[in-house]
This record gives sequence, structure tokens and C-alpha cells, in this order.
Amino acid sequence: MELSTKDIPEAVVDVLYAGKVPFIKGSPGIGKSDIIRQVAENLNLKVIDFRLSQADPTDLQGFPGVENKRSTFYPSEVFPIEGDEVPNGYNGWLLFLDEMNSAPLSVQAAAYKLCLDKQVGSHNLHKNVAIVGAGNLSTDKAITQRIGTAMQSRLVHFTMAVDPNAWLKWANANGIDHRITSFIEYRKELLHKFDPSHADDTFACPRTWSFLSDIIKGKEKLSHINVVTAAGTVGEGCALEFKGFSEIYQSLPKIKDIISKPETVKIPNEPSVHYALAGLISYEVNENNINNLAKFVERLPADFQVVTWKSSVRRNPEIIETPYIDDWITKNAKEML
Repeated sequence: MELSTKDIPEAVVDVLYAGKVPFIKGSPGIGKSDIIRQVAENLNLKVIDFRLSQADPTDLQGFPGVENKRSTFYPSEVFPIEGDEVPNGYNGWLLFLDEMNSAPLSVQAAAYKLCLDKQVGSHNLHKNVAIVGAGNLSTDKAITQRIGTAMQSRLVHFTMAVDPNAWLKWANANGIDHRITSFIEYRKELLHKFDPSHADDTFACPRTWSFLSDIIKGKEKLSHINVVTAAGTVGEGCALEFKGFSEIYQSLPKIKDIISKPETVKIPNEPSVHYALAGLISYEVNENNINNLAKFVERLPADFQVVTWKSSVRRNPEIIETPYIDDWITKNAKEML
């Protein structure tokens, strides 16, 4: 069974409050690490990012030494143990064991005490340390090892699925380029287009779309070089489709014309154009122009009005206080949900 990116945080928090160790599996690039960091932020925990695949058994058992003429093991300073002070401003730590199922079996075995007994060698972890593991799916041809049965029973396992709606909510709230959010709204199946046997150098996934947003942000028109860069970021097929969609933006009414002539400016009757318009308006809307833009949006089909205002509120939360949006949400609460 799978959980969506929307539901994974709640499941992880439930397991952490029970004092157990959740382990999240999912395809590369779908946001596992981001979700774990968000959980840590919500719980006010300082993240310790520990890549188990790069560890040695001694990192988990402690380094050998001599104390009072007896051999002992000293824990790495990476792990907070009893007696350590909680960092200022935090409630504790979230020990993030990333790439967990990429670790050699010897390292997995060394992590048994860490996951079950909350110990590093003979030292107890600090009581305010929570542990979460993550790893890729073996079916995705990522570098993985089978988790041994002894470790399996020490974890609570979740498989994470991509949820385009949850990603769009995050993307609009975090400034992802509006052309990308509009394109994914239009072609949701291209958010994560992954075939383990793909021949391209890369593939489309939430991580690579975010990369592309950083690269093209502020570029009004995509050049040939930008398209080649996009192919090297999200794969050639998705890059070419995105190029075609981006060109639609060049034929859209100018935002100044939409604001000055909201009731008369021409609206092409194509779904792809409507998605592009929804993205453009969500990017440009503010408290000063919303009343005029609202007159234009009311000329769009009802479902695109919902897309436009949902994206707008996520990208520009301040407009939710305007009388128009407050009234519109009241009238269309069911569609918004």
C-alpha cells in the first residue's frame, strides 16, 4: 500500500510519537527528504542528516579507545547522547538516516541498536532524539540493498507515491515558476515521468522540475539554450512539451491589457491557454489589481476559475483578506476543497 505526499507527514508523526522509527521508501526525486525536514520543522527538531550508505560500522558502534585501563568505544559527535544539551530554540533532534537501504548489510547490522534500543555502542541516545529513515525503491534501479529481516522488524515501513495536487500546493506557496505550475496543472502525469529503463540522462520528477524553475525564473522567453538545458534537467520529451506550452504564454493577452480591459480583452478558447492564463494571473495578482482581474477570471469556465484562485491564494496568501476572494471562497467552498 502507498501513501501520498499529503498523508505521509501525519503517518510519520504518529510513529515518532509512539517512539518507533518510520522508514519511507519512494522513487528518486519525489521529495522524501523535503517532507522529513518539514516534519522536523513542525516538531521544532534540529535535523541531523546522516547518510547510512556512506557510513562505516564503527560510525554507529563508536570508535575504540582506552579509559581507566579498559577498552571502550567513544560515540561520534554526530549523535546526541545522554547529557548533551538540547540546541537553543529546539525541542530536540531528528536523526535522518537517509539512503538507509543503500547501506551495506554490515552497516545495517551496526544500526540495529540505534534503531531499536536508541543506543550508539553502549551509550544511550538523548531522550529527545527522534529517528526517521528513507530510501529509494529497488524497482527503480536505484542503488539499493535488501533490508535484512532483523532490521525490517525494527522499522515501520511506508511507500510514498507522488501526488501532483499536493506538489502544486507546495510549488505555488514556494515560488516555483508559474509556467511550470501551469504546465503541471495541465499535464499532471508529467510531474513524475519515470521509467527505470529510460535512455535519457535524466527524468522529470518534483526535484528536477524545481531545478528547472530555478534556472528559467525571470526569463520571459525560453531560448534554444534554455530548451537544451531543460532537456538536461527534466528529460528531452518533457522539455519539448514544456517548450510548446511556454510558447503559449507569448500569445496570451498582456497582463496590463487584462487589468485595463478585463471585460473585453479576447480569451482564446483552448484549455491549454486557460491553464496558462490561470498561472499568469496567479503570478501577477495582488491586492491592488484583484478587482479588475476578478472581472476577467469570471469570464473563464468555472473549473478554471477554481484553478486560478486556488493557485493565486497559495502563491499570494495576502489576497485571501480581500472582500472579493473572501466572498468567492464562501460561494465556492466545495469546489475549492
